[in-house]
Amino acid sequence: MSDKKHGHVHHSRSTRDILSAEKVLSTAGLKSGDNFLDAGCGDGFISITASSIVGDNGKVHAVDVYPESIEKVKEEISKKGIENMEAIVVDLTSKIPVDDDSIDLCVMANVLHGFVENDEVREVMAEISRVIKPDGVFAVVEFKKIEGPPGPPFKVRVNPQDVEDIVSRYGFEVAETAGVGKYHYLVKSFKKT
Repeated sequence: MSDKKHGHVHHSRSTRDILSAEKVLSTAGLKSGDNFLDAGCGDGFISITASSIVGDNGKVHAVDVYPESIEKVKEEISKKGIENMEAIVVDLTSKIPVDDDSIDLCVMANVLHGFVENDEVREVMAEISRVIKPDGVFAVVEFKKIEGPPGPPFKVRVNPQDVEDIVSRYGFEVAETAGVGKYHYLVKSFKKT
């Protein structure tokens, strides 16, 4: 990324080879007709899978701060003829371009640790809370707090209890924490009404 606004950089590495989008989305509970937000979509591998699950009556919003990532997602949308998905360059610490209380399910995969490291959790969680419907799902996927690779350095990884504490502080009730692969866990929570 040429813009140095954020100190933690993901270097455009995809986890599509070590994380199953199907496992993430089934654990999170994505359904046909859902309005889905992929917050920090990277190369869009979770969003692409979500587009087939939500179907013609659903919508996928793939957002990422890196223009290069969004361009790749747009190319894949065009190549595959996907009509229920949009890809937008968005800084999650500012306004996400979706309506209040409109998202059924939001997945944030391998992104929250960067906001923790940069002390930007408050801004991001305020936006996530704004866009998710009451009783909507917020699913955070992170690398297990073990020495890598793959994944970010050990010192910036967050453990499941930290993620549970963060989402609880911002109006979400933790439903479950589950492993979603060799290297990842998922914290599923619901927005309190």
